[in-house]
Amino acid sequence: MNSPLVQRMQPFGTSIFAEMTQRAMAADAVNLGQGAPDSGTPPQLVEWAHEAMVEGRNQYPPFWGVPELREAIATHQQRFHGLEVDPAEVLVTVGATEALTASILALVEPGEEVIVIEPAYDSYGAAIALAGGVVRPVALSLPGLELDPAALEAAFSDNTAMVIVNTPHNPTGRTFSAEELALIGRLAEERDAVILTDEVYEHLVFDGASHLPPAAVPECAGRTLTVSSAGKTFAVTGWKVGWVHGPAELVEAVAKVKQFTTFGVGTPLQPAIAKGLALPEEMFTNLRDLHQRRRDLLVSGLRSVGFGVEVPPAGYFVIADAAPLGVTDALAWCRTLPEEAGVAGVPVQAFCSDPDQARSLVRFGFCKTEDVIAEGIERLQRWADRG
Repeated sequence: MNSPLVQRMQPFGTSIFAEMTQRAMAADAVNLGQGAPDSGTPPQLVEWAHEAMVEGRNQYPPFWGVPELREAIATHQQRFHGLEVDPAEVLVTVGATEALTASILALVEPGEEVIVIEPAYDSYGAAIALAGGVVRPVALSLPGLELDPAALEAAFSDNTAMVIVNTPHNPTGRTFSAEELALIGRLAEERDAVILTDEVYEHLVFDGASHLPPAAVPECAGRTLTVSSAGKTFAVTGWKVGWVHGPAELVEAVAKVKQFTTFGVGTPLQPAIAKGLALPEEMFTNLRDLHQRRRDLLVSGLRSVGFGVEVPPAGYFVIADAAPLGVTDALAWCRTLPEEAGVAGVPVQAFCSDPDQARSLVRFGFCKTEDVIAEGIERLQRWADRG
């Protein structure tokens, strides 16, 4: 019997993240591949969610989201990023993944093109395939991570419907400058394309820098859908509470898709996140500082083992070049690493259309506790010492 899976989805099997997590569990390995944070959920959020349950907020919510969360998201955007957002133009979603997927399904016709800056989170390609769209990749140079303006401009065509901008960027931690975003905005305007942004690491920008939302750049503002979520900020990735906001006609289109997929998001979780977004700034800066210390610990440790490492300016992850250790195929190496070294990472090849783009690069996460990071480094050092 032929595969029952529709042809457009056959290239997408088990995700590399799920595979590496399964391998880590089977080998009892330190999992530095998965972006599951160990920073601890603020206890108030759990109390607030429980209070909402006890109060009886356990039935279907409005599919746009409960009013207090939509208002809290709008207030958050003004408070942290200076964005004036109308709560009526905020749609609450089942995590950022649903916001991204519903946006692509709503706004990309079969055969239309979506520009994706690579390395790219693998969910983007799958969502574009679901819509029947076509990925037009633009590669960041590795290891320098430069965005070539000429290559970006060449990717746009009369068939371009959308460009996806992930900033801070997964897996590299790169942030996009105002000049780069302005160029994206001008090119998108020329082709009447939508800009879809993934900003889930917005509160994890280090070394005194701050997050720049594309919607804050004048050239992008009128055609940008901004996506983020509570998962990374509050270490509640399992709650799956995300959102999208932007021009009313774009958000309304996304809502028309969302109402026929999940309809609503966990009712008692929404008021808890609304209160969380209003927590004192200290909560957000403490989270940032915690991850910056963990980043520095992981960078230092990987360098001591012999990896080539650049310091990421944001996010959860470090990109390590394993070539100095003799690795020429990171995908094959990562598949053996949990058993051989007791550590799991994710090959950057999995984020690229062209595997040769990142043949020896591996993503390791620093969203773990210091002792877990130290144990991972110690195991990698033992592996390296064995030759």
